[in-house]
Amino acid sequence: VLFAVVTVALVCFMQERGALGFERHYHVTDPFIRRLGLEAELQGHSGCVNCLEWNEKGDLLASGSDDQHTIVWDPLHHKKLLSMHTGHTANIFSVKFLPHSGDRILITGAADSKVHVHDLTVKETIHMFGDHTNRVKRIATAPMWPNTFWSAAEDGLIRQYDLRENSKRSEVLIDLTEYCGQLVEAKCLTVNPQDNNYLAVGASGPFVRLYDIRMIHNHRKSMKQSPSAGVHTFCDRQKPLPDGAAQYYVAGHLPVKLPDYNNRLRVLVATYVTFSPDGTELLVNMGGEQVYLFDLTYKQRPYTFLLPKKCHTSGEVQNGKTSTNGVSNGIHLHSNGFRLSEGRAHVSPQVELPPYLERIKQQANEAFACQLWTQAIQLYSKAVQKAPNNAMLYGNRAAAYMKRKWDGDHYDALRDCLKAISLNPCHLKAHFRLARCLFELKYVAEALECLDDFKGKFPEQAHSSACDALDRDINAALFSKSDNAEDKKGGGPIRLRATGRKDSISEDEMVLRERSYDYKFRYCGHCNTTTDIKEANFFGSNAQYIVSGSDDGSFFIWEKETTNLVRVLQGDESIVNCLQPHPSYCFLATSGIDPVVRLWNPRPESETLNGRVVVDMEGASQANQRRMNADPLEVMLLNMGYRITGLTSGGAGGSDDEDSSEGQVQCRPS
Repeated sequence: VLFAVVTVALVCFMQERGALGFERHYHVTDPFIRRLGLEAELQGHSGCVNCLEWNEKGDLLASGSDDQHTIVWDPLHHKKLLSMHTGHTANIFSVKFLPHSGDRILITGAADSKVHVHDLTVKETIHMFGDHTNRVKRIATAPMWPNTFWSAAEDGLIRQYDLRENSKRSEVLIDLTEYCGQLVEAKCLTVNPQDNNYLAVGASGPFVRLYDIRMIHNHRKSMKQSPSAGVHTFCDRQKPLPDGAAQYYVAGHLPVKLPDYNNRLRVLVATYVTFSPDGTELLVNMGGEQVYLFDLTYKQRPYTFLLPKKCHTSGEVQNGKTSTNGVSNGIHLHSNGFRLSEGRAHVSPQVELPPYLERIKQQANEAFACQLWTQAIQLYSKAVQKAPNNAMLYGNRAAAYMKRKWDGDHYDALRDCLKAISLNPCHLKAHFRLARCLFELKYVAEALECLDDFKGKFPEQAHSSACDALDRDINAALFSKSDNAEDKKGGGPIRLRATGRKDSISEDEMVLRERSYDYKFRYCGHCNTTTDIKEANFFGSNAQYIVSGSDDGSFFIWEKETTNLVRVLQGDESIVNCLQPHPSYCFLATSGIDPVVRLWNPRPESETLNGRVVVDMEGASQANQRRMNADPLEVMLLNMGYRITGLTSGGAGGSDDEDSSEGQVQCRPS
């Protein structure tokens, strides 16, 4: 009998697991994305809707607004179930259901610096926390911590709350001001859904922080229990966080870009962070920049100082990695800058692509020839996903990035060049483009050394027109002794010197920043410069897609693995800030400046898709690039409908080299 019971239980478990796998695989598919359209508008708020939150089952949706009310909806039937004033005296920025409360307890954070806890069954506010001294931007919860939640506020503090405590107070879990000075602001936070001990925090500046909550608590407990806890000498400085409790992530090019952005009053701030469903990836919507995905398992250092030290044989290079000590991302570090292998290079044979990928590559080359840079990038990316060890594809995509010249494109091109070189150490085009990328990224001295090494390795190219042009550009930049060039040649780590207010950055913070990890994927097309609550999310239980709001009133959908833009829909008359996917269905809730919540799902094939589809996705993306680089007056004119022609999204990129068989460095892919 026991055997029969166990067998039935096992069969039920496998069936449930199989059903879950089926649901996750077909939860969000490409045909569904292509048919995604507006299902309904939920009306009830009288101000901007700044936050949305599904309950665990997905049958309830909570919203918070500038009108200081929260509304709980039945989204499947488009009904308002409950509306209550939260007791806040300013805009609500975050709303969360407390886990294991039977959807009875709702938490809100607002611009009045308060965090309120509400009992929805009686429509009453049962706890009010006023410990923050500036606007509360995000609340986070975790299933493993049923009575606990966290808040991030613009006073630079991350606070932890335990509703079992009678003191009705909170404790400071993380104080960013101890690391970054009094002006730092915490903007967002989230807890890893698979391991609730990990908390990600976004704040002002380009760095995103990942903390081990358990390590922090154990450290503080041991400090309290230590007999010498209250005795400190001058040299015995007590660290607020233990070693290993924090990891930093940053797009590798952003720290160096900070002075330029600051001069143009362009603010970098993480407006939203979230984990993938399996907890292995971290998605960041970087205000003033793009959307970035960080791999938490296969971490990689920023590529800025990396270049091969020697050409390896094909047997020594596998998947872009080597087994030699001192290697990061398969690329050797060189203490004196960039150094190529000595002597003349011999081009390694390139593995042929399958016919269907060769056709995609040719389509990409044709798009490149027609100056359709984004189309070329997307086609190369599609091919790279299928053939990740083909150096030519990376080299060609680098050329397209360099031509398009959107924010971050030269750094992506540099990454592609280094990847191509790791796969084919004697890739002529990648070597030359690398020198051009370094110059465009303002690493002038490194660009000169890289170019000199290129000339030594490929002497037949040393006097090509492209080489001469780059040589002139580099020498002109060195001669001018611009502030940026001098800054690069100064001592100390380049990636840290770009940070303003040096005296407010602690030594611990400097070390953590220097150890930061780079991104895996970058998603372009949207604009995030106007609001600091703009979200980006994984769409699908397997995180197949990435969605983000935008300042142009649209929301953008990308394929996660290729980073290709596949859908743009108009979600608001002004700005889309919030996008919260349903936990089980291909169902999306969005909100923004309009006082409504919009629901999106795949529309029937018999139904004509509504006019909210943005057909010209490339045009929308280019307009957003102009918007991000425009000054405030230009942004105002854009919002009024005027066309700005002073800034372009494409044009002549850095010099590229043509097919190596022709022996000249020109501007076209292989």
